[in-house]
Formats: sequence, C-alpha cells, structure tokens
Amino acid sequence: MDANEILDYCLAKRGTTESFPFDNETLVLKVDTKMFLLMGLERQPLAINVKTDPEWSAELREQYPQITGAYHMNKTHWNSVTTDGLKRDLIFKLIDHSYDLVFKSLTKKAQIAVNSL
Repeated sequence: MDANEILDYCLAKRGTTESFPFDNETLVLKVDTKMFLLMGLERQPLAINVKTDPEWSAELREQYPQITGAYHMNKTHWNSVTTDGLKRDLIFKLIDHSYDLVFKSLTKKAQIAVNSL
C-alpha cells in the first residue's frame, strides 16, 4: 500500500482536509479541525499514525509487530502503523476507526456541518 492510496481513501471521507502544519514531510489529515491521521511521506517503509481505542490498541500491539505507540503522541490513544506486511483491509479498518473516533469527539454542531458536506 502506498501513500497515494491512503490519501485517496482518507480524502473520500466526508469533511476531510489535508495540511502540513509541522513540516514539509508530515501530512496531516483532519475531520473538521481535528487530526485523525498523520503520514510521514519521506519515511520508508511507509508508516501512519492513527487514533485507536486504548483497549484495541493493546490488542493490536500484541498481535502485530508493525503497530506500536505513536512517537511524540499520546501512546494510549495513538498508534504508529508500518504498512509493510499488513493487509490493506486492516489498514483501512484502522483509518475508519480513527476517523470515527475523532468525528464522535466533535461538537454536535461540527458533526452536523461535516455531514452536510
């Protein structure tokens, strides 16, 4: 799976925007104003950071060596996922989960605005 596939998948989600707020290499994807995915475009192998329910995080980290606590982020809620060796369905499931967690944390007004796009 490459960065373009992940980017296209994320941008197809309602209310998603992309930016480079930290540097020219770290792509940040947001729903409304909140991050749900970070991707280091220069990093090889490709890795993404996604928000994950803490209980599922522990399970994922035990099951997959490619999934670890995200560097420079709250490791209880964020995972770094090296995409090599993982099934694309799992990667998409992690992205969906991250998006959904962040969307649910938005205010009702913001959720309505995103849903109206």
